[in-house]
Amino acid sequence: MNEAQQNTQDLAAKGALVTGSSRGIGAETARLLAARGAGVVVNYRQKAPRANKVVAGIEEAGGRAVAVGADITTEEGRQAMINAAVQSFGSLDVLVLNASGGMESDLGEDYALRLNRDAQVALLEQASEIMPSGSQVVFVTSHQAHFIDDVPTMDLYVPVAKSKRAGEVALRERIPMLEKRGIRFTVVSGDMIEGTITATLLNRAEPGAIEARRDAAGRLYSVEEFAAEVAAVVGQDLPTGHTEYVGGAEDFLTAARKNQSRIAGN
Repeated sequence: MNEAQQNTQDLAAKGALVTGSSRGIGAETARLLAARGAGVVVNYRQKAPRANKVVAGIEEAGGRAVAVGADITTEEGRQAMINAAVQSFGSLDVLVLNASGGMESDLGEDYALRLNRDAQVALLEQASEIMPSGSQVVFVTSHQAHFIDDVPTMDLYVPVAKSKRAGEVALRERIPMLEKRGIRFTVVSGDMIEGTITATLLNRAEPGAIEARRDAAGRLYSVEEFAAEVAAVVGQDLPTGHTEYVGGAEDFLTAARKNQSRIAGN
């Protein structure tokens, strides 16, 4: 996040919803948006104490926030978050689609697709009905998912990567609708992030995975560093559909271009 954003209240009188924000990247993004004046809905699925701690921290710093327990794969859960933003802060102007998953083993074989594609699209469509012109939607993804059609990833992560890519594609198909409503859409794609649950699980399944990716990228971002990049795109005058690549994207972009050239040549 640039210094100008850190020292201004450019999001004052705005309402924001950050999905999956009781911990990690989502929690830090919520804190950063609140520091810029936004009232923030902190969303959690099960861990109320964690979400309440995030809210307490924001309020202690002089910000505004409310915790909402909601499962974004349900219509009631999505509507509860939207209603909380409007009722608590007057409007929903910033929607950060941060929640993701799919490595859970007890939620059904189709859970990754339901969460990473269907729920994201459904929340976008429900929220866009009440978001005013000038609002912004930010979809948070990974290089491993964004480039999955061109660049292989770790076996354990393939279902998640494919479902997140499907989600991004489906969200981009809604851009004409968003443009008619004056709502901007931005994608933030990051490399593996140090300290996240996903990185930990992948490294546990494939020992050395984090170290190998760190060597290939030069370095990996921390949760705080990546969240700062997510928050930084909020309020920027970026073209709708812009993808902000954060850390280590060069090898992915090069591999993707080579693969596309190979396909075009066949």
